[in-house]
Amino acid sequence: MLTPSDSKLSKQQQILSAVSEEELLKQQRIQEVLLLIDSLFQREEATFRIIIDCLYDVGSLNLINKKFHSRYLNFIMKAIARFSKPIFRIYALYWVKKNSPKLITNWLASKVKF
Repeated sequence: MLTPSDSKLSKQQQILSAVSEEELLKQQRIQEVLLLIDSLFQREEATFRIIIDCLYDVGSLNLINKKFHSRYLNFIMKAIARFSKPIFRIYALYWVKKNSPKLITNWLASKVKF
């Protein structure tokens, strides 16, 4: 026979199971978003290469102009930046593919939390 304390315990278990089901659903949906973003990065690799190239060009020029005021040093550093671009592109693309889907997913998840 159910006593009032058993009934109360049963209601608490139902509430906990409902909450855990909701949490499980949230985690599954976040995982789906992660897979979709990862798929996007795989399909649009050429686009991300172009984006990385543009950001490298702008960032390297800004950094060199800010740090090296001498014309001669400025010219040399810009030449070095041009030669190092392919190496940077390889590492940057690897980093973007590895980390960006998770970072974007976490950022999007933080935007829908209240």
